[in-house]
Amino acid sequence: MTDPCNIAVALPRLAREHPDQVAMRCPGAGGRYEVALTYAQLDARSDAIAAGLAGRGIRRGTRTVVMVRPTPEFFLLMFALFKAGAVPVLVDPGIDRRALKQCLGEARPEAFVGIPLAMLAKALLGWAKSASVRITTGRWPLLADATLARIETEGAGAGPQLADTDGEDVAAILFTSGSTGVPKGVVYRHRHFVAQIAMLGDAFGIGAGGIDFPTFPPFALFDPALGLTSIIPDMDPTRPAKADPRKLHAAIERFGVTQLFGSPALMGVLAAHGEKLPTLKRVTSAGAPVPPDVVRRMLELLPADAQLWTPYGATECLPVAVIEGRELLTLRARTEAGAGTCVGRPVAGNTVRIIGIDDGAIPEWRDGMQVAPGQVGEITVAGPSATDAYFNRDVQTALAKIRETLPDGGSRIVHRMGDLGWFDDAGRLWFCGRKSQRVVVDAQTTLCTEQVEPVFNTHPQVLRTALVGVGPRNTQTPVLVFELKPGAQADVAEVADELRHLAQGFVHTAKIERFLHHPKPFPVDIRHNAKIGREKLAAWAAAQPAGGRA
Repeated sequence: MTDPCNIAVALPRLAREHPDQVAMRCPGAGGRYEVALTYAQLDARSDAIAAGLAGRGIRRGTRTVVMVRPTPEFFLLMFALFKAGAVPVLVDPGIDRRALKQCLGEARPEAFVGIPLAMLAKALLGWAKSASVRITTGRWPLLADATLARIETEGAGAGPQLADTDGEDVAAILFTSGSTGVPKGVVYRHRHFVAQIAMLGDAFGIGAGGIDFPTFPPFALFDPALGLTSIIPDMDPTRPAKADPRKLHAAIERFGVTQLFGSPALMGVLAAHGEKLPTLKRVTSAGAPVPPDVVRRMLELLPADAQLWTPYGATECLPVAVIEGRELLTLRARTEAGAGTCVGRPVAGNTVRIIGIDDGAIPEWRDGMQVAPGQVGEITVAGPSATDAYFNRDVQTALAKIRETLPDGGSRIVHRMGDLGWFDDAGRLWFCGRKSQRVVVDAQTTLCTEQVEPVFNTHPQVLRTALVGVGPRNTQTPVLVFELKPGAQADVAEVADELRHLAQGFVHTAKIERFLHHPKPFPVDIRHNAKIGREKLAAWAAAQPAGGRA
C-alpha cells in the first residue's frame, strides 16, 4: 500500500526513526526558547488533535480558517489538519484588513480556529459567518465551542491519524497579500505541496539534519518533510523590517542555524546590523527583488562557502527560477542600465515561456504565442507546483490560467505570472516588473518598472524611485516619483534635474519628463517592505499640478 499524497506523511516516519530529535523550538516568554517539540511529540500530539477535530466535525475536505500566531499550537494544528485531510485557510500577513472579511467570506469556511483576539474580531466584525465550528487557542472557550487543549484531550489515545488523501485533493487555500491586486485564495492541492518540497530540496541542495530559521512561519511546515529542525524566530513575521537583529543573531548562534529564509526586508535588517553569520550555509530570500547592496553585504557576512539564493516565484507557483547572489552581483551593471533584474534559470521541472502582453483571458495555449528571443513579454510557467485555480474567483482564474493540450493527448495548466520579463542568451530569466504596473506611453513605447527604476536608484541621495503612469492606458504620461534617503540634505529641484539628466542617457527612459519628490516614505507591503504601492503613488502623482516641477 502506498502512502497518501500528503505533506504530513513524513512526520510518522521521522517519529519512528528519530523520536527524540527536536523538530522545532519556539520562543516563549522573554524569547528564552524553552518550548521544544520532538518529532515523536509533534506526531503524537498532532494525531490527538486530528482525532479531536474529527470528533467536532472537522474532517477530510472541511475548510478551516487558521488565525494562530507562530507558536507550537500553530504547527500542531496545521499538521493535525493535514493529517485529517481538512483544508486550512490561511491569510497572508500583509493583507489589507479591509479585505480580510471579504476573503474569509469567499472561502466559505466551515470551521474557525483562532487566538482569543481573532475570536473576538470574528464575533464583532462578522468574520467567516459560515463557520459553525469555533475553536480557540485560549485557556477558556470564550466565544468558541472548545479550546484547542480540550480538542487534544478528546482525541488522546486515538492512535495514528492520516487521511488517505490523493494528489488532487485540496490541501489548503492560501490568500495572496493583494499588494499588487485583489487578494485571491490560491487553491493548493496535495500534489502541489509535495512537488514544492521536492523542488526546493533539489534546487538548493537541502539535506536532512540541518537547522532552519524560517522567518516566514508557513515555510516551517516543509521542514519535517526535508528532515530539518525549525528554530522559530522571536519576531513579528508580519513586520520583518522591525525585527530585532540582536535576537535573531542570538538564536542563530545558540542553535547553530545552518539555513535561513527571509524577505528582502529581513535581509536588509541583517545586512545593516553588520554582524557575521558564521554558521549559515544557505540563505534564501524571496517576495521581491533583493537590492544589490543588500546582496553584497550579506555575502560579506556569510562564510565563504555559503550560498545566498534569491528564488523567483509567487504564491500561485513557487519556485519558478533561482539565482545565486554572486552571479546576481556580476549582472548589476546590466540591471542599472535597464535590463531588469535577473532571477536566474528555471528550476528543473518547470517550463517557463514568454508570451505577448495581453490583458485579456487566454483560454487555450496555441502556437505563435511566444515572443521572439530577447523580447519582453509576460512570464508563464507550467510545472508540478503551478496551481490550477483561485477559490471562488472564476474571472481571476480565467485571466491567470491557460489550458495547454500536450502531444500525448493530455493537458496541463499554464500559469500566467502577471510579470513581464525576457530570456537572455545564457538561458537566464530577467524580471521587468508587474504587467499591471507597466506604463504604455504610445503604440511604440511601453515602460517597465524594473527596467526604469534601477537607472535612477543609482543616484547617491535617492532611497528609491517608482515609475507610474498618469492618464488613460495607451496614452499615459510617465512620471518618476522619488524618495530621498533619510537625512539627505539635498535640494529637491536639483535632484529632479539630475534625474532628468540621467533619463536622457538611455533610450528607454528618455521620454520621462516629470520627476516628483514624494515627501513621505513610499507606501509598501508591510511583510516584504519592498513591494512599492505604485497604484497609490500613481493616484498621488495624478493629483499634482500638471506643470509642477519636483
